[in-house]
Amino acid sequence: MTSRKARPALGIIIFFSVCLTLTAYFTFAAVQGDYGLFRRAEIAVEGKNLSRELAQLHRDVADMENLTRRLSDEFLDLDLLDQQARDVLGLVRADEIVVN
Repeated sequence: MTSRKARPALGIIIFFSVCLTLTAYFTFAAVQGDYGLFRRAEIAVEGKNLSRELAQLHRDVADMENLTRRLSDEFLDLDLLDQQARDVLGLVRADEIVVN
């Protein structure tokens, strides 16, 4: 009797190499792709930054609304009116010192 070495069939090698290639591709896409884990982390950080920026803009709008209300006809803040008039007209009082 002659002994023959058992070789794996060529079809099995091709099947496993295709499976390995597809697994590697889908793993890479799940991590690095357009909808992958890294992109999701970037979106989360960007969302937090935009939330902080939105909160700052809300504070700025509230400050502007407060200044506008203080200069309205119903509620007149004389100190704010004096400050705004001097800023616009470029005037100073005699007892003030101007520093450039």
